[in-house]
Amino acid sequence: MSDTSKPGEYPYTRGIYPDMYRRRLWTMRQYAGFGTAEESNARYRYLLSQGTTGLSVAFDLPTQIGLDPDHPLAAGETGRVGVSVATLADMRKLFQGIRLDEVSTSMTINSTASILLSFYVLVAREQGIPGNKLTGTIQNDILKEYIARGTYIYPPRPAMRIITDLLGWAAAEVPEWNTMSISGYHIREAGSTAAQEIAFTFANGIAYVEAAMAAGLAVDAFAPRLSFFFNAHSDFLTEIAKFRAARRLWARLMRDRFGAKDPRSTMLRFHTQTAGSTLTAQQPEVNLVRTTLEALSAVLGGTQSLHTNALDEALGLPTEDTARLALRTQQILAHETGVTATADPLGGSYYIEELTDRLEAEAVDYIARIDAMGGTLRAIETGFIQAEIQNAAYAWQREVESGERVIVGVNRFRMEAPDSVPAFRIDPELQRSQIAEVQQVRASRDAVGWAGALRELEAAARGTENLMPRILAAAEAMATVGEISDCLRTVFGEYREGS
Repeated sequence: MSDTSKPGEYPYTRGIYPDMYRRRLWTMRQYAGFGTAEESNARYRYLLSQGTTGLSVAFDLPTQIGLDPDHPLAAGETGRVGVSVATLADMRKLFQGIRLDEVSTSMTINSTASILLSFYVLVAREQGIPGNKLTGTIQNDILKEYIARGTYIYPPRPAMRIITDLLGWAAAEVPEWNTMSISGYHIREAGSTAAQEIAFTFANGIAYVEAAMAAGLAVDAFAPRLSFFFNAHSDFLTEIAKFRAARRLWARLMRDRFGAKDPRSTMLRFHTQTAGSTLTAQQPEVNLVRTTLEALSAVLGGTQSLHTNALDEALGLPTEDTARLALRTQQILAHETGVTATADPLGGSYYIEELTDRLEAEAVDYIARIDAMGGTLRAIETGFIQAEIQNAAYAWQREVESGERVIVGVNRFRMEAPDSVPAFRIDPELQRSQIAEVQQVRASRDAVGWAGALRELEAAARGTENLMPRILAAAEAMATVGEISDCLRTVFGEYREGS
């Protein structure tokens, strides 16, 4: 074994808390969002009634890339892969009847994270809740968008400015909020290996920490609010070791590379989602088995919160029934299996300990290579990280197609029977109704105050002041997601891959 530390002791290989789940279970946070804010609100209320302990918001593609429902490129996409939130009015409806000081909310949003967090803070204020009472997370991880996912708006360097402005603002205004969830999930979904998931996620984390410190923030002022988001993939033992290796490596990076003194700065806190890329449209009921094992690997690896995918997500959005079954999977793991009785249940296994060491060493090697190139931004600009992921994805697919890697129901144990799981359907009238709503907001707002707020935001973007107060003011003046994004596009331009 490479270390003999106990759970709760640096470098936290065996867990960041001495008692882990004996003291408190992980947060059961089911990712959900579709259609209108009213429809998603109903799903959140249902999940809360069924025992979920945190909310996780999925936004539709137009919201993610800063387009309003009436933009031509939003046609056919509004409300499809998440909820449509274009205005403060939509955010009010999304959380109608839900006290924001009584629930922790995660929002998977990146390019427009500053806008959506502003909406959330304003809704909390309307409920009489101060910022220091809000708990939750925004993803706010733009670098992985250039690497693996693609929902970017601005070029990397101005996008990094928005992020560091948010980090500085949030430290004072929403001090209990996790202002960044640095995501390995999408890197893994794009085809990376487990070691690459650790390495490229932490390379991004290093870039964020360096940018924040360059902007004058002390590392211990913001690092305790950084969190991470990992994938629980199909190789059960590798995934357990991956979480342990990641926890240890991040602790060492923060202490030795950045000089963090606050123990909280060195503790890797992470959310896990089971792997969407492992779900199959063939024999979808079998996905329940895959998800259960992936979720168990996250629990044995010490996750702080967890989302379990529904069995029908290879076919469409989860139905109410399949979403409930996915939640029940977590509840059975928590209350019926006994795996919560001890921290680091597989610690001491020769194989787990060796895998942990090996994955950490591979990740360290990748980080050293990225450092030698000049850092993460340079590695993205040259395409190095993207190429490494693409090569790994290609190798995986070749193994599947050759039969060397067995995927049950796909390349072995196939059935000719049609799928028996009903797919969730979005109302085709949604686009029209969302366009009408955003146009109503524009018609009813104070045009003078709205225009002034956007002018002040543009002026701030051309200068050096923190953008968050101006974004918040524009949101309060009922500027839309698209209008605020367009204002910043005017100054920062748009990123085009390969340009």
